[in-house]
Amino acid sequence: MTEVILLFFVKTKTLFLLPAALTALLQPVSKAIQQVQAFREQHRTSPQFNHLSAVSESVPALGWVAMAPKPCPYVKEMQDAAMFYTNRVLKEYKEKDKTHSDWVKAYVSIWTELQNYIKKHHTTGLTWSKSGPVASASAAPPPAPGGCPPPPPPGPPPPPMDLSGSSGGGGGDDNRNALFAAINKGANITSGLKHVNDNEKTHKNPTLRSTTTPVRTGPKPFASPTPRPAASAATKLPPVFELEGKKWKVENQEEAQNLVIEKTELRQVVYVYKCNKSTLHVKNKINSIIIDNCKKVGLVFDDVVGIVEIINCKDVKIQVLGKVPTISINKTDGCHVYLSKDSLSCEIVSAKSSEMNILVPDQDGEFTEFPVPEQFKTIWDGKKLVTTSTEVAG
Repeated sequence: MTEVILLFFVKTKTLFLLPAALTALLQPVSKAIQQVQAFREQHRTSPQFNHLSAVSESVPALGWVAMAPKPCPYVKEMQDAAMFYTNRVLKEYKEKDKTHSDWVKAYVSIWTELQNYIKKHHTTGLTWSKSGPVASASAAPPPAPGGCPPPPPPGPPPPPMDLSGSSGGGGGDDNRNALFAAINKGANITSGLKHVNDNEKTHKNPTLRSTTTPVRTGPKPFASPTPRPAASAATKLPPVFELEGKKWKVENQEEAQNLVIEKTELRQVVYVYKCNKSTLHVKNKINSIIIDNCKKVGLVFDDVVGIVEIINCKDVKIQVLGKVPTISINKTDGCHVYLSKDSLSCEIVSAKSSEMNILVPDQDGEFTEFPVPEQFKTIWDGKKLVTTSTEVAG
């Protein structure tokens, strides 16, 4: 069940414990999301990869039913994640095929309408009908053969307490009447209290403090629940360095400083995933390179005819020895790109990233560093929005 719950919150890095009934009801949605994301990973060389990525990045928004108290901002965040790829679709097919522009408009409107629905009916989280049937695990589809059966539905609530009758004896009404009569005495309510003499006061007679008093029996006071131990670290996966079909897979490498891919072909791609403190050199000419979810990774390559993508990374360094038409930096903190003299016309596209620097060589081969703007100013000029980059003073 943990994998099912975690799927909806992988974008926000937040884990919620859902009721068993709701978890079971969300299983078909979770499975569908996994299938969508797996389909995208299996078709990275597809001409419609940007279309698939837009859907894959935003489809976890279907898990809004488990988000509280802000389901609408969660859907908006997923929609924003898709905008990077939908903008690329619009740019690619701007003057080629209007069908793709219509698709982008229709797809984005799905999440816009969902946000409008949530604002209207479930602003602070999923609400249930008070008069409808009780949702339970039994309402979920049957599990696949061999799987664990869903938990049984909860039993009926206990009957309401009868406050009109006696509470354990025939004198219940008399006791309550006596209590209210005592309260109504006002200032005279203390008149029946017993006077305590000085020789009976413990602060004046220390010997009385050592007198043992009977321990009170009865239910223990409420105690805060014991905090659960932190989740154990994720299982360390074995490193991968192999050619699978047209894809070079470089995964789970730790402190590997001499990774080299030499025998490459123009149709091949390189996919670097979850590597840490490692360096990779890709020789000769290749189709594209993708660096995904890596930390402190260095990449050196000769020529790329397509695109180099850096996604969800921290502190990476890229060096171009030959030519590359496009470098894409998305959701990355800390990225240094060293261009060659032949790649100065490279187009660099960035989104949701910080600490980006482009290093350009001069005639002597020395590099000059130029930061990529992270802050922008947008104004309305009377006809359209005009956006320009700004520099933070100081």
